[in-house]
Amino acid sequence: MSENPAPAAQAPEDAAAGSETPAAPHPWSELPAEQFSLLRLAPLPVDRETGPRPLRFVQLGRVERNAKDLSLLRLTVQVPGQRLHRQQNLLEVWADHQRKEIRFGPDKGLSVEPANRGLGRFLMAQGIAWARKHFAHYQVEGGALPTKDNFNEAARERRDHALKAQGFTIEYSDPLQLKPFYSAPRVSSLHGDWQAEKVQIIELLDAAAMLQQADQNLQEQSVKLRKLEDRVDRLKREDTGLRFTITCLIAFSLFQAGLLIWIATR
Repeated sequence: MSENPAPAAQAPEDAAAGSETPAAPHPWSELPAEQFSLLRLAPLPVDRETGPRPLRFVQLGRVERNAKDLSLLRLTVQVPGQRLHRQQNLLEVWADHQRKEIRFGPDKGLSVEPANRGLGRFLMAQGIAWARKHFAHYQVEGGALPTKDNFNEAARERRDHALKAQGFTIEYSDPLQLKPFYSAPRVSSLHGDWQAEKVQIIELLDAAAMLQQADQNLQEQSVKLRKLEDRVDRLKREDTGLRFTITCLIAFSLFQAGLLIWIATR
């Protein structure tokens, strides 16, 4: 969410004060996920802005690190059959223990795909719940929000509504509402809830039960389909027999009619 850079490794004390060399990325900035969960995105009515919203399943990845100076929670979402930018579907929560401050990332803002499915609010809720559990008394580092959604009124309203629902304050520094800023006093003032009717965490046993039920339903449908196919074949055979019978009756009727005509004309 913040436009500020991610925490970086401490620079050497003898580095030149005016150096413009960019700081090296923190060793944790490329950590892959270590724990995985299944998420169910509930089917929703078609939206005018984002289009169809069918039932989908995505993978939630989680990795956590803790050190003397910093702690990190990184959440990622993988969408089957879809390649996303590395900064998409990514939420980072950095805890600075020296400054007693929490910062939400990534630097370019939270971008989720598929959009308008409750996924962004879910990720924020997970990050807030982790921060509240360990660092509830820490302050929240505010910052500027990305401006890419400011030119789409519906997207901007969804973003602001989601952030306000989590306990953030949204302010605009200009009358046109093109420069938004978010802030919050402390982690304890944020809310770790989300729209559970839109996004659900599926446990391993629940996922196995869903697969078993789906397989059972598939077998039942296969039996019903086989019975219908047998019935259709039987009806086709009966139809063929009826057509032959009707053809024979027509031929016999024509023969009788011709015979009667011949008798009458003799």
